[in-house]
Amino acid sequence: MAFDGLFIHSLLNSIKPTLVNGRLSKIYQPFEQDLVLTFRNERKNYQLLISANAQYPRFYLTKKAIANPDKAPTFVMVLRKYLEGSILQGIEQVGVDRIVNFRFSNRNELGDQVQLVLSVELMGRHSNVILYDNSNGHIIDLLKRINPDENRARILLPKAKYELPPLNPGINGFDLSEQEFKQKAAVNDPSEFAGQINGLDRDDRSELIGYLEDDFSYSSFRTFINQFDKKGAFVLLTPRNKRKIFPYLPYHLNLVKESSDPDLNHALDEFYLYQANHDWVKQKSSKIERLVKNEQKKLTKKVVKLKKQLEQAENSEGYRIRGEILNANLAQVKPGMTKISLPNYYDNNRPIEIKLDAALSPARNGQKYFTRYKKLRDSIKHVKEQIEIANDNLRYFDSIQTAIDNAEPEDIDQITDELINQGYLKRPQKQKRKKKVTEHNLNKFRLSSGKTVLVGKNNYQNDWLTLKKANKTDIWFHVKNIPGSHVILQDANPSDDDILEAAEIAAYFSKAKNSAHVQVDYVQDKRVKKPNGARPGFVIYTGQNSIEVTPEKERVLAKRID
Repeated sequence: MAFDGLFIHSLLNSIKPTLVNGRLSKIYQPFEQDLVLTFRNERKNYQLLISANAQYPRFYLTKKAIANPDKAPTFVMVLRKYLEGSILQGIEQVGVDRIVNFRFSNRNELGDQVQLVLSVELMGRHSNVILYDNSNGHIIDLLKRINPDENRARILLPKAKYELPPLNPGINGFDLSEQEFKQKAAVNDPSEFAGQINGLDRDDRSELIGYLEDDFSYSSFRTFINQFDKKGAFVLLTPRNKRKIFPYLPYHLNLVKESSDPDLNHALDEFYLYQANHDWVKQKSSKIERLVKNEQKKLTKKVVKLKKQLEQAENSEGYRIRGEILNANLAQVKPGMTKISLPNYYDNNRPIEIKLDAALSPARNGQKYFTRYKKLRDSIKHVKEQIEIANDNLRYFDSIQTAIDNAEPEDIDQITDELINQGYLKRPQKQKRKKKVTEHNLNKFRLSSGKTVLVGKNNYQNDWLTLKKANKTDIWFHVKNIPGSHVILQDANPSDDDILEAAEIAAYFSKAKNSAHVQVDYVQDKRVKKPNGARPGFVIYTGQNSIEVTPEKERVLAKRID
C-alpha cells in the first residue's frame, strides 16, 4: 500500500498525541532526501523521520539511531535558525491529501512571536519539505528548490508565495453524510462511486469496491472508512511475496497476513527498516560503488586480454619452427621477397608459408622469428603473475561489494577509509577522526541453543573480529572461495545444530547469499592467520571442516539481535 491520504490520516492519529506541544530540540539531514527532527516532550525524546524519497515518501517516529553528518546542508542550517527550540502547536492534514502541515510557534531575533509552517508534501517524485511564514505565506526555504522551467504550476523557491499544488477533486469520506452518500451512490456502480472518494490508492479503492459490492449502503461505506481511525497495523504478502502495510485488515485483496501490530507507527518503523537502510547505504556508498564497479570492469577486461597473451605465448612454437625452417633454407630466400613457401619437416614436409620482411636479409628474417619466440616464451611467467594479481584484485573488489551489500549506513565510512588506505581514493584534506571498530559495529545473532554469533560487515570489522575479538577456541566460519563476512560462533564445543545455523548465517552474509548450495568452511579461530602485508579481510587457515547449506533470509534474520 502506498502512503496515501487515508493512511496518513491513520498515522496522524498515532503520532499526534506524542508530538504536539513538544519542543523541537535537534534537526539534521543524514541523507540527501531525509530529515530527522528530534522533539522533547514529557521528558522523553522522539525522532521524527521525514523522507522526500521519490520511491518511498514517508514520515513516522523512528527509534533507529541515525548518524548526524559532520557538515549540515544549507536547508538544515535554515531550519535550525527558524525552528530549533520552537514548540509544535499542531499537525494538520490538508483534507485527505498527501500534504501534512507541522505548525510551530517560535520567537525571532527581536523576541516577537512568529508562526511557522513546515509543509511535508508526499507526492512521489514531486515530494518536498517546505518551510514558510504563516503570517505572509512566503517560502523561507525548501528541501528541493525547483526552477520555474521545471514546474509551471507554482514557484518553489525562497521568498515566493507558498501555494498548494494542484489537488485532485474528490470527496472526503470522513465528512460524507448519509444524505450525500445516497446522492452520490445514485449511479449504483461501486467502482464509479469509489473513484470519487479522495485519498485512496489502488489497493484501498479495490477494497472499498469489495465492501460496496457486498453491500452498497452507507453503513458498509462507514465500516470501511472508520477502519482508518484505528491505531493498529497489518503487514501482508502479495502472491509474489512483496510486503505491504495497511492500517486495517483487507478482505477483498489477494493477500496473506504476515503480522499485526497494535501500534501503526511502530509497525511502519519496522516495515521500512530494511528499505530505509538500503536507500541510505546506496546514497552514502554511491561514490565508492562507482569506483568498485569501474575497477571490476577494468580488471575483467585486463584478465581477458592477459589470457589471450598467455594463450599466444604458450602457442609460440610456430615462431621457432618458422625460424628453423627459414635458417635451413636460406639459399632459397631471395632479396625483396615478402613471403615464401617451404617444406615443413615437422609435418611430413607439407608446405608452410613464412612471411618475410623485404627490408631484412634472409638470416635476419630467421633471427626475427627466434627473437619473437624467445620473447613470448619469456613472457609466460610474467603474464601468469599478472593474471594472478588481477584476479586477486578482482576478489578484493568483490569483497568490497559484498561489504557494501551487507552494510549499515554507519559502516560506509569504514569501507571508504579502507579504500583510501589502499590508495584507490584520495585522502581528504580535512581528516575525519578515525572510528575504532567495536562490538557495537558487528551484526549479532542468537542461535536456537542461546549461543551468540558475531558477524563482521566489512574487511576492517572482519580483521578485528577474527584477530582481536574472538577467543582462540571460538569457531570461525567463512564461505569457501567466495567473498563474505567473517563469522564467529562464541563457543568451543558447538553442537551439529549450532554449526548448521552459524554456517547459514555465514552463507547469507556472502556473495553466495542467493545460491541454493553454499559450501562453508569452519575451524577454530586459532588456526586462522593473516599473512604479513595482506590486505584487510584476507586470511589463511588450515585444518578446516566444511558443510553445505542453503541460506534462507527469514530464518537467518529471525535470529538477529540488537
